[in-house]
Amino acid sequence: MSKIKTAYATEKGAKEAAASLAMQLLDFNSKVVIFFASSSFSPEEIAKEITEKFRQAKVFGCSTAGELVTGQMLENSVVAMAFSDEVIEDLKIELVQNISQDNGEGVEQAFNSFSKHFNEPAKDMDFTKYVGLILIDGLSMSEERIMDKIGDMTDVIFIGGSAGDDCKFTKTYVYADGKSYSDAALLVLLKPKGEFGFIKTQSFCALDKELTATKVDTKTRQVVEFDNIPAIRRYAEVLNVPESEVSKLFVTNPVGVLTGSDIFVRSPQGSVGENIAFYCTILENMKVTLLQSTDIITDTTAAVRAKAEEFGSISGIVDFQCILRALELRSKGLTSQYGKIFEGIPMIGFATYGEEFLAHINQTSTMLVFA
Repeated sequence: MSKIKTAYATEKGAKEAAASLAMQLLDFNSKVVIFFASSSFSPEEIAKEITEKFRQAKVFGCSTAGELVTGQMLENSVVAMAFSDEVIEDLKIELVQNISQDNGEGVEQAFNSFSKHFNEPAKDMDFTKYVGLILIDGLSMSEERIMDKIGDMTDVIFIGGSAGDDCKFTKTYVYADGKSYSDAALLVLLKPKGEFGFIKTQSFCALDKELTATKVDTKTRQVVEFDNIPAIRRYAEVLNVPESEVSKLFVTNPVGVLTGSDIFVRSPQGSVGENIAFYCTILENMKVTLLQSTDIITDTTAAVRAKAEEFGSISGIVDFQCILRALELRSKGLTSQYGKIFEGIPMIGFATYGEEFLAHINQTSTMLVFA
C-alpha cells in the first residue's frame, strides 16, 4: 500500500472540492496533508473546508497560479498530497505574519519553537535528517529577506514556493489551522523517516555574456544600470536587438548567478522606463550572466530519471514550478507532456511566483523528493 497518496478536485465550490478530496483519500491514514488551491476558491472557505475534512492530520497549503498532480497540469483546481506516518516521523508548522515589516524576529521565534519541539537546537540539526518547507505570500517581496534569515538560523535546507493568484497579482494566501493569511509565510520543519532529496532544474544554458549591476533599487527589485549604462539599453546591446524588442526576450533570455556549473535564475518582470524590474532582487555590483532557454520537457525528464535511478524508486514529489515555466508550457501546448514526466509517481505541485531553494529564484522547478 502506498505511503503517499494524491488527490485533486475541479468542483467549483470549496465544500464540494474538499468533499471530493476526502472521498479520494477516504481509506488512507493521513498524518500530513499539503494542498495547493487555485485563487478561484474563496481563501477562507477552502482553508476551513479542507482542514475540517482531515481533522486527524496536520493540514497546510497556499494559493496558486496553476496546479500540478500526477500526470497532469491543471487550472482552477485544488490538489492534495497525503502522507502516512510511515513517511513523516514528526513535523512542526510555524506561521510568520507581517513579513513585509518583519526584521527577522518572526523567523527567530519560529526556529525557537522548532528547537523546543524537536528538543534540539535548530543550528545543530542534521540536514540529512530534517527538511524544511516554506510557502510564502508571493506579492510580499520578502522572500530574499526570509530565506537569508533561515540560512542564518539553520543548515537544514528549506524548499518551497511563493503563493500565486492565477496571474491577477492582487492577493496571495498561505493556509494553516483552517485559516487563510496574507503577508505571511509558513515554515514547516519535517523529520522524514526515510531518504529524501531535491531536484532543481532550470532549462537554460549560460551564454558568454556577463553584466554587472552598477545601480539598483532593491526595494522595487529594479536594476537601474548595468555596466554604468541604463539597464534596458545595456540589455539590448548584449542581445544585439533594438531597445523596443528587449522585453520580448525576457522569458527566453533572463540572467543568472552562476555557482560553479549551477545556475540560479533572475527573471526580468518588465521594463520601467529604462530600468528593468526583476522577480528576484539583484544586488549592487552583482555579476550576472545572460542565459538562453533550452527544452523544459527534455531537461525535467532527465532530472527526474536521474533521481529515480539514484533512489531506486520515488514514493512522492512536491514540485514548485515557476509560473513563467508554466506559461511557456501552456503557450507551446506541452502541458500534457510535462504531466506525463511524473506518471506513476505520486506528485503534486503548483505554479509559483518564485521558488525557494537555498535562496529566492525564478524560472526554475524545485522539487522535494521522497525515496
